[in-house]
Amino acid sequence: MARSVYLETFGCQMNTLDSELVLGQLRAQGYQAVDDCQQADVILYNTCSVRDHAEQKVRSRLGELRFLKRKRPGMIIGVLGCMAEREGDHLLHKYPHVDVLCGPAELDKLPLLLHNAAIGGRQVALMGRGVRRSGTRQAAEDNLEMLDLSRSMSLGQSPAQAYVRVTRGCDKFCSYCIVPFTRGPEVHRPPQNIIDDVKRLVAAGAREVTLLGQTVNHYAYQHGDGRTTGFADLLYQIHESATDLPRLRFVTSFPRDFTIQTLQVMRDCRRICRYLHLPAQSGSNRVLGLMNRGYTVEQYRDLIDQARSSMSDVSVASDFIAGFPSETDDDHAASLELIRYCGFKNSFIFKYSPRPGTAAVRRLKDDVPDVVKRRRNNQMLAVQAEVSAQLNQAMVGQSVRVLVEGSSKLAQKAGSPSLVQLGVAGRGLAAPLATAGPSQLVGRTGGDQIVVFDGPSALAGQIVNVRIIEARQMTLVGELQA
Repeated sequence: MARSVYLETFGCQMNTLDSELVLGQLRAQGYQAVDDCQQADVILYNTCSVRDHAEQKVRSRLGELRFLKRKRPGMIIGVLGCMAEREGDHLLHKYPHVDVLCGPAELDKLPLLLHNAAIGGRQVALMGRGVRRSGTRQAAEDNLEMLDLSRSMSLGQSPAQAYVRVTRGCDKFCSYCIVPFTRGPEVHRPPQNIIDDVKRLVAAGAREVTLLGQTVNHYAYQHGDGRTTGFADLLYQIHESATDLPRLRFVTSFPRDFTIQTLQVMRDCRRICRYLHLPAQSGSNRVLGLMNRGYTVEQYRDLIDQARSSMSDVSVASDFIAGFPSETDDDHAASLELIRYCGFKNSFIFKYSPRPGTAAVRRLKDDVPDVVKRRRNNQMLAVQAEVSAQLNQAMVGQSVRVLVEGSSKLAQKAGSPSLVQLGVAGRGLAAPLATAGPSQLVGRTGGDQIVVFDGPSALAGQIVNVRIIEARQMTLVGELQA
């Protein structure tokens, strides 16, 4: 009888891909994925350490499992990813019912770890435990490929959308960031392996592929003959090789490494989405220096100007940290001004969260009171909401191409009501919810704007024409066109 496995993922898209690859490996070993942890033989949490909030969720889950493990002592509980790498032995001490720890650089070993845990004894595979094949960067590259090349080409919950890893790890060492310590050094996959992955995913039904990396645009693969394939070259090669792929996008980009050549490839290759995720983190040069970001506000603005000069329809998203150590009101005001100047589609805005082991914790006092952090965080969210609303309003009346992801969350909760039944677009109808007729669907434009509209559920996974009829702060409302 097949063993059942429950896997819950926290954090970024890289973790989502890691979980997909892990499940593919386990299915090949005869495991069956289940949606209810209460029914699973193996429970896995793929964790994130970027912010304390994500770690607190995992701690809560592990605390709850203490009682389930007493009832079912043969069940295996595993913590994967960045939190496992960062906390290591502390997790084992605090949660004695945890059987497996596996860092993000060691996930190719997970099937063996689970097998050994079932026989008896805790299993640990972390970079800091000396389990790597060697300490060289080449070993890290080999380890990366062992996981990615094991990939099953059966697509996941959203069959039209897929992720492909370009790089793993990071060498930037921003002072607030734990990623270089949990994911290891930056390593780059061979370009042909990436191209082959994309082509196989397209053959399996993918309509959109997203290239992933902590600093994806820093991709630079060194060939044995001395040649270097840079990110702009890689983008162009994928575009020209996977000709049946309607959409190619990438995240996340590091501002300092973005080149004119990459903008030119995006401009000239129409199947590459006109979308950039460029975390700014702060609008203050002083704070950017303390963050060790390696660029100035002026350089960041120039990059945004160049992107818009190359592609007038480019959509840009960003990240900001509120209340970084020593941040003043003037520093905060500069961040608000940068949001307004750049006209971001959206920004991921969070209060500063000290991460043990980072340079910011060692060198800088966390001296901004939490009440000030919350106020600044809310102010940034409010300014970004104004900017987003203005950009969305400007799209009313336009026809856009939308990749349909499926039924909207509201439709799923309410029995698939249509937008007409819900009375949107200012009509204020009060008709009761019903399941007959079209469903409310959700999808995304090439610029990553979220669009809801009425249509048959069979459209999931297709790219359709939608005319925008209403703008909301985070969502566009449209109507399906023939």
